[in-house]
Amino acid sequence: MGRRSRKRARPAAERVVEATPPTRSADRAEPAAPPRAETRRERERARRDRLPPPPWAPVPLVELAVLAALIIGVIGFFSPGKGGAILLVCAAVLGSLAGLEVAIREHFAGFKSHTTVLSLAVAIAAAAVAFFAGGPRWLIVAIGVPLFVFAFFLLRNAFARRSGGYTMR
Repeated sequence: MGRRSRKRARPAAERVVEATPPTRSADRAEPAAPPRAETRRERERARRDRLPPPPWAPVPLVELAVLAALIIGVIGFFSPGKGGAILLVCAAVLGSLAGLEVAIREHFAGFKSHTTVLSLAVAIAAAAVAFFAGGPRWLIVAIGVPLFVFAFFLLRNAFARRSGGYTMR
């Protein structure tokens, strides 16, 4: 068999770099500053600045809730018996609510789509109500699955309206 032809990239020294058109700064004999590549840290800082602020903006409520969940979780981990298990469940619920609040805020501001997480939270809440009300297992599934699909559809449309037509970002 013969050699297959393929295009090969030129070495960096041979690559053609097109000159930029002259600007007003070049007309005044001032050297134009080369375009600076954005660093990862600058991009992350700009992204955080675009996050929607919470209604309680100066108070770091979500961070305090996560800190409280961590402290309660550590106490529950080292507590023996049923009380420790209850503290662990409370820590998990508190941490999940803190994360859910951020997801709700980002979703309805059109910043980032959290459609699946939010619709699953709605379905789990409805299934939990059916479970603790003493309903049979088929009823829990019959409530949870259609509610998940319906909430998914509504939340996806809400995000598309808020983000300018995007369904995920």
